[in-house]
Amino acid sequence: MDLVKKLEELSARFKETSEMVQDAELVKDQKKYKDVMREHQHLTELMEIYAEYKKVLSGIEEATLMITAEDDVDMKEMAREELKSLEEKKPQIEEQLKLKLIPPDPLDEKNIILEIRSAAGGDEASLFVRDVWEMYCHLADRRGWKYETMEAQETEVGGFNKIVTSISGKFVYGTLRWESGVHRVQRVPATESQGRLQTSTVTVAVLPEAEETEIDIKPEDVRVDVMRAGGPGGQCVNTTDSAVRLTHIPTGIVVIQQDEKSQIKNKAKAFRVLRARLFDLEESKKQAERAATRKGMVGTGARSEKIRTYNYPQDRVTDHRINYSQHNLPSFMMGDMDDMLDALNVYAKEEQFKDIGVD
Repeated sequence: MDLVKKLEELSARFKETSEMVQDAELVKDQKKYKDVMREHQHLTELMEIYAEYKKVLSGIEEATLMITAEDDVDMKEMAREELKSLEEKKPQIEEQLKLKLIPPDPLDEKNIILEIRSAAGGDEASLFVRDVWEMYCHLADRRGWKYETMEAQETEVGGFNKIVTSISGKFVYGTLRWESGVHRVQRVPATESQGRLQTSTVTVAVLPEAEETEIDIKPEDVRVDVMRAGGPGGQCVNTTDSAVRLTHIPTGIVVIQQDEKSQIKNKAKAFRVLRARLFDLEESKKQAERAATRKGMVGTGARSEKIRTYNYPQDRVTDHRINYSQHNLPSFMMGDMDDMLDALNVYAKEEQFKDIGVD
């Protein structure tokens, strides 16, 4: 299917949604209302670009006709200049249209639960967990997002074996959805006295946070255990049974929450994490059905997949899925990640565009 034919189909759909949003009955079904409003907004923006594209096509046709039919030399020259300008503009607008053809994913607007864990590398891996966590916190500060630590398993060297953080704000999941996977660091660790280069890894999981209405957790499916919280080295950091462990029996998912002194607060946080993991599990099943699309884009998002290397000696960070590198690693670790994140999202959209069957 060519681009114009696809756009004409969407133009007809735009007229339909324009009528639907005027229907007072639509608001009674909140889910349908949100879906239609989201689609209508997307199509409105697409049609604005399409209107500009049609003007360019019309201008090219008129300029071409003038060059062949006009006898006046000056008019011919003006037409040639106009034609050149429009032909340069045409592929630029086509690129905008291609990227805009992909409808927004409702998940993109969701807040997230961010889990970072040490993998290979011992103490150095735990230190890099802290570095990666701080990197995302700096990004959140730059974007005006809010974040809250939900669980932190500190190590004696000042790192984390695991840290779980909720991040809320505009387009959080849409920005960070491709960050899940194995992040590898190559550097001389602060714990290394001989100055030898070490390679360590951490895993990142980005889970869209689910609303209570989206995931129904049956009380009989969850075993709740309470215990005393512990800290580095296993020492007791709380004299009451405030820590909470949830075990979701059907899936085997276990969530432990102990950061708060209140058992009630820990339980509430644990259910937020459990809900996010169950929601992610459901989404993963849906994505598995279109696995070829996702793997063709930027990988599976599995924790076992190495997605990025942070090479300190060469001052370089490389994303292996799109073969994209940038230098000034200290700046990147301070949350200056926009170029990398934009490259990932553009690549993903370009791959999605191939799957909608437009030439």
